[in-house]
Amino acid sequence: MTKTGVLFIHGFTGGPYEVEPLVNYVKEQTDWLIALPTLPGHGVTLDLKRTSAQSWLMEAEVAYRQLQKKVDRMIIVGFSMGGLIAMYLALRYRVDKLILLSAAAKYISPRILLEDVRILLTESITKNYTSQTFYHLYNYKLFHTPLRSTFEFLKIVKTVEPYYRYIDCPVCIVQGKKDGIVPFATAELLKERLGSEEKKIIFSPEGKHHICYSDDCDDWFEEVLEFMKM
Repeated sequence: MTKTGVLFIHGFTGGPYEVEPLVNYVKEQTDWLIALPTLPGHGVTLDLKRTSAQSWLMEAEVAYRQLQKKVDRMIIVGFSMGGLIAMYLALRYRVDKLILLSAAAKYISPRILLEDVRILLTESITKNYTSQTFYHLYNYKLFHTPLRSTFEFLKIVKTVEPYYRYIDCPVCIVQGKKDGIVPFATAELLKERLGSEEKKIIFSPEGKHHICYSDDCDDWFEEVLEFMKM
C-alpha cells in the first residue's frame, strides 16, 4: 500500500497556525503522514535577528528528508513565502504534487508584509483565535521583524525565480481574489512560467492573503485534496 506524506511550509514572519485549517482537514480525511515544521526564528514569538534565508531553506530540506524516508509519495504545500520554499524543494528533490497557497512570487514591500496580521483581524480567523492573540502577533511582527530579514526573504525570491521552468511536477495554485499582499495576477504568472505539464489554478472569491481562513475555504479544501489524491 502506497504511503503518502505531506510537508506544509508556512510564510514569512508566520508560523504553522497559518496553514493549520488545511492541515486539520487533510488529517480528518486521510491517513497520510504530516510534517509541519516551524522555520527558524518564526512562530508566535518572532526572533529573526540571527536567522537567514539559508537557515529557512535548510530547515525545510531537513523536514523533507525526514518525511521522505517514511513514505512513497511526497506532497508539498507552501503558503506565501512557504510557496517559494516549496518550489525550491521541487527543484532539488522528487515531489509528486506541489500545492502553492498565496505564493509570494511577486515582489512584496516589507511594509505591506508586516500588515498581514492586521488584515487577519478582519477575517474569519477570529472565529478560531481570540483577537488578543492576533493583536499580540501584529505587535510582534511590527516591532520584531528586522529590516535585514525582509532582504533574506527577497533572497529566496531571487533564488527560485530564474528556475520556474525547471519545476515539472503537477502543481495546484490557490489564490484569493481579495488578497491584498500577493497580487492577484501572481497565480496566472506562475501557471504560465512553471514547467509542469499538469497545472491547475483554484481561485477563492472570498480569499484574502491568509487563504486557509477564507470563508469559502471548505470549497477549495475539497478540490485541493482531490488534486492531491490523483
